Amino acid sequence: MQLFKSGLAEWREGAVNWCPSCKTVLADEQVEQGRCERCHSVVETRYLRQWWLKITRYAQQLLDALDTLDWSESTKIMQRNWIGRSEGATILFDLEGCRRKDVTVYTTRPDTLYGATFLVIGADHHELDDFVLDDREKRGAVNAWRNRLPPATEEPDFSVGMDLGSRAVHPLTGERLPVWVAPYVLGGYGTGAIMAVPGHDERDWAFARAHTLPIVQVISGGDLKGAAYAGEGLMMNSAGFDGLPSEDGRSRVIEKLRERRRGDASVQYKLRDWLISRQRYWGPPIPIIHCAKDGPVPVPEEDLPVLLPEVEDFRPTGTGTSPLATVDEWVNVRCPKCGEAARRETDVSDTFLDSSWYFLRYPSTDFDDVAFDPERTAGWLPVDMYIGGNEHAVRHLLYARFVMRALHDLGLVDAAEPFTRFRAHGMIILEGAKMSKSRGNVLNPDEYIERYGADTFRLFMMYLGPYTAGGDFRDAGIKGMSRLLNRVWRVAQLATSDGPHDDRKERRRHRHIKEVDDDIAQLHYNTAIASINTFAVELDQEAAAGAARSIDADTLLKLLAPFAPFISEELWERTGHDDSVHARGTWPAYDAELARPQRVTVAVTVNGKVRGQLEVDAGTASDELERQALTLPRVAALLDGNQPRKVVAVVDRIVNIVV
Repeated sequence: MQLFKSGLAEWREGAVNWCPSCKTVLADEQVEQGRCERCHSVVETRYLRQWWLKITRYAQQLLDALDTLDWSESTKIMQRNWIGRSEGATILFDLEGCRRKDVTVYTTRPDTLYGATFLVIGADHHELDDFVLDDREKRGAVNAWRNRLPPATEEPDFSVGMDLGSRAVHPLTGERLPVWVAPYVLGGYGTGAIMAVPGHDERDWAFARAHTLPIVQVISGGDLKGAAYAGEGLMMNSAGFDGLPSEDGRSRVIEKLRERRRGDASVQYKLRDWLISRQRYWGPPIPIIHCAKDGPVPVPEEDLPVLLPEVEDFRPTGTGTSPLATVDEWVNVRCPKCGEAARRETDVSDTFLDSSWYFLRYPSTDFDDVAFDPERTAGWLPVDMYIGGNEHAVRHLLYARFVMRALHDLGLVDAAEPFTRFRAHGMIILEGAKMSKSRGNVLNPDEYIERYGADTFRLFMMYLGPYTAGGDFRDAGIKGMSRLLNRVWRVAQLATSDGPHDDRKERRRHRHIKEVDDDIAQLHYNTAIASINTFAVELDQEAAAGAARSIDADTLLKLLAPFAPFISEELWERTGHDDSVHARGTWPAYDAELARPQRVTVAVTVNGKVRGQLEVDAGTASDELERQALTLPRVAALLDGNQPRKVVAVVDRIVNIVV
């Protein structure tokens, strides 16, 4: 409700993706190659009046704050690309022959302005009629053409377009340019209009070729007969700017536009406002009442939440309105502002709006009079660590950031960002393909659990690859995890009392604790399991000889417990412990000095290429490393009696020799 009261919500008409099978609106991200991601039906374009949240107001804030977050870099890259910041210029074109007087376009290449030979308006522009030649017959033809358009695809059909009959005045030359409409331009992005420079833009070039429109070269380089040239060069056919490097020409052209009050430098974003309306029954009703006199009015807070009414048929109607619209006694209400007859909003909100703030509710579930308690929220948020899927990078994760920032600006939450740290988990695939019911390649884990046990299967899944990268499911490796647990079973029950102090074994124990500790913190579960396996192999050999220590066996069970909880708990009890292996305080600690490796391998390079290695005590001084490296036979042969130009030795890591 606060978002609606703040002015961040807007009720307006716009082009939407409509699934005729699901009978509802789809977000852009739910459309894959022109089809619904759920049912794969061909998506249609419809024009509906709906609710949008102005996430575009926060584009730069959302972009800048990414640099402050400890998130997976892949997720941050996806959000940066989705927000899509670019620098260029806005240019004003006067219009002739239509209702509209002028239109502003945006370009990242103002140096190509003299190459503009026509304008294109997006086919889904909500004010398209205003760009059409002021003639009823022409407007009717354009609307009929637009209604026959096929659904949008990733690769647009550049043969689809129509001359609107109006003309645009070039701001620097005064030339009259034709104004076209085409679906390859997005009516909801920027101003919904572009200046077409076919000589230096691939999409404009393809459209111009398809419709025999003029192509003019204004930047030197390339052969425009075969393709547009989008690179840099010298300006040409550009009046007084000829011969100027295109990089310099951008600022010079902007200066001239500014002088004529026909343009200026500008920053634009690819990010579009967030459509939250859905025409279905299930979901939170959007808390607005529509009044003929006062327009959209928020439902009074004392009447919240708006509850769904009982209906006999909750299936989508396919008419562009929600099934809620048929419940007259629920829809028809009085305006909270003037008291006149009014109607409830019958759309419900997108599920991504619900998931954009659920974490705020978690600490306050016992409150039924407020969404969240400010004091509790301040104590618990922001979330310290969030692990989730990268498929939500530009939906849930971006929307949650926007909503949190909006609530922060309204003074409702202390933190501006919801998730301090985020790691995207990888995806387990099968034979190179994503597992999916539609593909028929889903594996049932119950079969593996029944055969090998839950612990073995857990270990196997975590050992497949780095947690953030995922891996290909190959069940050949599951037997290796079964052998690991068999070793642990033997070690735990054959380990003897500790006996006299053994410095080597104690250092080994601390080293494995540190390795597993560090790997878990970094989500490197596969390497943590590898360290546990190495430890278990060594202890199994010692147990067979009657030399395994009980302290080592206990440590092994503690390290294994997060990965194989059932067998760890069973063995913990069998070895005489009264508490649980999972109890607070059971995780082993290590001594950093004891965990430090005793011997290390140091690479020796000559002019950047590895020519040998040294096995030395950890911490060996750099001058000693240099001395030993120069005595290696391969290095001595390369020096051939000469002194090296430079030697750089890094303790415990590398010796680099420059000949």
